[in-house]
Amino acid sequence: MASAAAPGCPTAGSGGTLTANATASTATRTVTAECSATRRRRVPYNAAVLRVGIVGLPNVGKSTLFNALTAGHAAVSNYPFTTIDPNVGVVPVPDPRLDELARRLRPASVTPCTIEFIDIAGLVEGAARGEGLGNQFLAAIRAVDAVAHVVRCFADPEVIHSYPDIAPERDADIVETELLLADLELVERAVARRQHEWATHPREHATERERLLRWRESLRAGVPLRRVVVGEEEVAAMQGLGLLTGKPLLYVANVGEEVDEEGRRRWEERLRAGREGTEVVALAARLEWELRQLDPAERGAFMEAMGLGESGLDALVRAAFRLLGLVTFFTVAKNKLQAWEVAHGTRAPQAAGKVHSDMERGFVRARVARTADLLAHGSWHALAERGLLHTVGRDYVVQDGDIVEFLFTT
Repeated sequence: MASAAAPGCPTAGSGGTLTANATASTATRTVTAECSATRRRRVPYNAAVLRVGIVGLPNVGKSTLFNALTAGHAAVSNYPFTTIDPNVGVVPVPDPRLDELARRLRPASVTPCTIEFIDIAGLVEGAARGEGLGNQFLAAIRAVDAVAHVVRCFADPEVIHSYPDIAPERDADIVETELLLADLELVERAVARRQHEWATHPREHATERERLLRWRESLRAGVPLRRVVVGEEEVAAMQGLGLLTGKPLLYVANVGEEVDEEGRRRWEERLRAGREGTEVVALAARLEWELRQLDPAERGAFMEAMGLGESGLDALVRAAFRLLGLVTFFTVAKNKLQAWEVAHGTRAPQAAGKVHSDMERGFVRARVARTADLLAHGSWHALAERGLLHTVGRDYVVQDGDIVEFLFTT
């Protein structure tokens, strides 16, 4: 027997009906939403890498945000479609618990959870019909687990905008409508293809028929699938068709550099209005990029002088992490401290498989402690003495902040 060593929602609603040949400007939608944290997680997540696509209209700050997140150098230009092939960068998820564990345990290496951000070309009205880089845009979104939608909330006459005024709600609805239209076209095609099978074998295909017709009705009403898809089977069916509006959605309000924390909160409330249950983060992408050029000490002093209590980037990364309903557990093996992300509700054997497939196949049991307890008492032995170290079996559901030692056969 081996062991991993112990330590020392979104928009919805409609004022009209969408058709597959509609445009964003002709589709008038009243945005409403209700969504719990569980309903926000529409993609069953147990992938090796979480991928979040950064989308939005041209020149809203997507590439600037991507560069700030990754400290990279994606092309930034005052013209649409600067980003043609998506840029990809891996970003660590900030976690104070991991930092505290590292200070206490002093491991040889520390590995945080990560998110892969993808900078996708700007969408224009008509993308669902292939206008602009519409086809490439839609294909890139199909490859991600969640969507970070950047909307412009800053006024700058030197930066070209698709429209003469700043109206983030309108911009958000344009992108959402293009995704709705793309999904509606796919569902309409699927319904047409399946008509003969449904007529020939009605009982065998009753569930599929009900599902596709319900989805079509929702999309025609301007309701994204993240509001109506329920259960893992439906999620899998949605993914099989390559549908887009079921993906978890995060709005990023790109504000001016002069906007303080109170102003950012107002922008968040404005975008969140009518979109209850969505994640919304306001930040100044240009300022965040400039801050990344400073060393940590200078960065902290500069942020304090500007009245900013937290990096907008950290808030964004954590929001993206929450978007899929993920929890974090920690392992310490061979003097290596590592954070791992799994979907809420994941049981111990599947969490072990996140570390290594052999550990899931040979899972026997696990020993679990809470991060706060280890930080308070200092060692695995001290936890055992105080009854704070628990042995769990196959049915144990991993909790956020667990420190886990897996025991398994090889």
